[in-house]
Amino acid sequence: MKNISVAHSPDADDIFMYMAIKFGWVDSKILKFSNTADDIQTLNEAALKGIYDVCAISFALYPLIADEYALLRTAVSFGEGYGPKLIKKKNTILKPNFKVALSGAHTTNALLFRVAYPKARVVYKNFLDIENAVLSGEVDAGVLIHESILDFNDELCVEREIWDIWVELSGGKLPLPLGGMALRRSLPITDAIECERVLTKAVDVANTHKQVLSKMLLERNLVRVDDKKLEIYLGLYANDNSVSMNELQLNAVNKLFEIGYKHGFYPKSVDAFSSLVPTEYMDFRFS
Repeated sequence: MKNISVAHSPDADDIFMYMAIKFGWVDSKILKFSNTADDIQTLNEAALKGIYDVCAISFALYPLIADEYALLRTAVSFGEGYGPKLIKKKNTILKPNFKVALSGAHTTNALLFRVAYPKARVVYKNFLDIENAVLSGEVDAGVLIHESILDFNDELCVEREIWDIWVELSGGKLPLPLGGMALRRSLPITDAIECERVLTKAVDVANTHKQVLSKMLLERNLVRVDDKKLEIYLGLYANDNSVSMNELQLNAVNKLFEIGYKHGFYPKSVDAFSSLVPTEYMDFRFS
């Protein structure tokens, strides 16, 4: 059986969406899967280098790897009225050139932040270190992502929601594309289609059996949050809308690409619809 290397983040939503494979609830007759967990910017950099067969990425990265990777429809995370948060110390005023910590150069929140705050002085840190960087005064502000948005120090407050920036830039009718999955184009098309089938099934099974899987993750100390925060977080980022992207979500991804191209983040325009794995091939082949 051919091995497929899958890289995902150690965040609760990514682990949740992959573990149905790890626990043997979903499998394939022709593929086996090995997984690696790392922070999202490290994964973005790995995708730029083409290290993994399947890699979790920030949607904002995709146009930079479109020639080497196709977009998967599954294991996606979108914000619906919520998302990353720009935080600062209470009772402070940010100057136009304030120093800010972001979680990575190619993250969706970094793209939207840099469009909204072109004069800010940006430094990049692991997302787990951003809150302390603001508290210590190393930076004036920081953008919190993942589970960090649920609970942060009382000395801090939200300056602005990245969701609000997205609404202003996108027109306000689309969900915020945050994280997705990319698949190496050099894989044989039948393997690519089977890979997407298995991963989609894993996300669907996880979502359908959320209570059972959540308990297993907590018992094994595989997530960084308690049961209540896990329930909230999965409700935000690992839900019915994570199983397979619909047309509205794909339009949102295209809008993100459009914004990035307009502001010089990408050398060329990329279309999300034409970047998907061509699953219709199997219908043509066996018709």
